[in-house]
Amino acid sequence: MPTRYDAIVIGTGQAGPALTHRLVRAGRSVAIVERHRFGGTCVNTGCIPTKTLVASARTAHVARRAGDYGVDVGGDVSVDMARVKARKDAIAGKSNQGVEPSLKSLEGATVYEGHARFTGPHTVAVGGATLEAEQIFINVGARAYVPDLPGLADMPFLTNSGMMEIDRAPEHLIIVGGSYIGLEFGQMYRRFGSRVTIVERGPRLISRDDDDVSEAVREILAAEDVDIRLDAECLTAAATDQGIQIALDCAEQPRTVTGSHLLLAVGRRPNTDDLGLDEAGIAANARGFIEVDDELRTSVDGVWALGDCNGQGAFTHTAYNDFEIVADNLLDGDSRRVSDRILTYGLFIDPPLGRAGMTEAQVRAAGTPALIAKRPMSRIARAIERGETQGFIKILVDAETKLILGAAVLGIDGDEIVHSILDIMYAKAPYTVIQRAVHAHPTVTELIPTMLGALKPME
Repeated sequence: MPTRYDAIVIGTGQAGPALTHRLVRAGRSVAIVERHRFGGTCVNTGCIPTKTLVASARTAHVARRAGDYGVDVGGDVSVDMARVKARKDAIAGKSNQGVEPSLKSLEGATVYEGHARFTGPHTVAVGGATLEAEQIFINVGARAYVPDLPGLADMPFLTNSGMMEIDRAPEHLIIVGGSYIGLEFGQMYRRFGSRVTIVERGPRLISRDDDDVSEAVREILAAEDVDIRLDAECLTAAATDQGIQIALDCAEQPRTVTGSHLLLAVGRRPNTDDLGLDEAGIAANARGFIEVDDELRTSVDGVWALGDCNGQGAFTHTAYNDFEIVADNLLDGDSRRVSDRILTYGLFIDPPLGRAGMTEAQVRAAGTPALIAKRPMSRIARAIERGETQGFIKILVDAETKLILGAAVLGIDGDEIVHSILDIMYAKAPYTVIQRAVHAHPTVTELIPTMLGALKPME
């Protein structure tokens, strides 16, 4: 006989534990299932450990530039990767270790460790147990996509997960993929002392962003001697006496790249392969992402999908917002929707990129009459004072409604500054509200009102 609960939560990523706690507080009995590491990608192999590594890499970079600021650190700056890894492990471990005991000690919740698989619309098998509930919440996350590259099966390679175990700087790290994960690891390991080559099949980096953003990011990385190969299709991978060799189909020479380590950063795929979606009648698209409506309900009544597995945003913050949408609608009678969410994300190279809303290309494609303002960081006093003048700020405004359509802040603290713009967008207030605000001097944010006072029609 199945063990019956009010709700089953599959996965302990960003949405699962928070939803479990909320359901228990509402008086529901909950079974929560985890097959591997509690906390999901962010805690174990994503945001927390990688940003901890980024902080170590930035410290090394600033130390090497100390002379630019009149500071003598004496001798060469060296990086002890074993200590860098130990610091990363300690910080990530605290987060991981917090999730598991909080669930196992939660009265009203029962933790099952093992692989969950649907055996029907409202039944789930875990090991030798069968669980049943009227409400099931899928939060199984995603993993690195491994391309079908000839020769790859015969050699060692890394994904973002494997990079977490490295305790020394590779002599020459080849990264296949010129988007967020690849760029962050590329700059990071260059600063740790590795040679780095990034291979991107497209004509530019981070293709989802505007051309000027992509080019500025390329310039930032190139200035640190990161080798970037664009329009380069990987054809084969081979282990040679010299190391790992990648053959390229590209116009530029050389047609091969040889390095000591290979990192694949070409996208993510949802962990839905062996979830038994067919047994439950839950619809998924061709890429395996579970199809959901605007309130995150699947094709089966009483089943929701949250986080990376639903294709509605591959970010920790969108996964947590999924939890908020589902919990508020289900328990508080609210009517929150995914379509109310304004896209925002960060690229955590140094300096970082903060993005909110539409890109310039999207605004042009929509045919919206728009105003635009752009200011290089080299014209912002705070950036000059800190000696970090790479990047720019760009803001797009609807010419008729005066609402902000989107923004890109690439530069010092760009990942934080963008939220001052995002909040105005959520408030659905005209740009004049922030244009007339008085910001503290000297800051980067103080130039946003000045920029908005210089808006021009987008040609």
